[in-house]
Amino acid sequence: QVQLVESGGGLVQAGGSLRISCATSGCTFSSLTMGWFRQAPGKEREFVAAITRRGSGTYYADSMKGRFTISRDNAKNTVYLQMNSLKPEDTAVYHCAAASRTLLNVRASDGYDYWGQGTQVTVSS
Repeated sequence: QVQLVESGGGLVQAGGSLRISCATSGCTFSSLTMGWFRQAPGKEREFVAAITRRGSGTYYADSMKGRFTISRDNAKNTVYLQMNSLKPEDTAVYHCAAASRTLLNVRASDGYDYWGQGTQVTVSS
């Protein structure tokens, strides 16, 4: 059974940084495309970033480009999201997701097979 467990969320001031992690188990991590999505209260879930199986390709939502960095460590079965220059509008629950198939659109949430429970990130102004 594939499990994804996020960690590292918390409260940070605007302009600050935070790194969140997603540890996986029950799968061959290197065969998975990994993504991060977020959902703020009253809003729909939105794409944040994604990374290909070997880490050679990364994708970002326009509003996160240049501020967020997705990476993975296949030896540790873990994907990371480094978030810099955080803004209050980045406040949300951040979920990692895993796709076992080749995705035509990494930004679409319905392509992912497995999801974590999420970690709360709160950015104060």
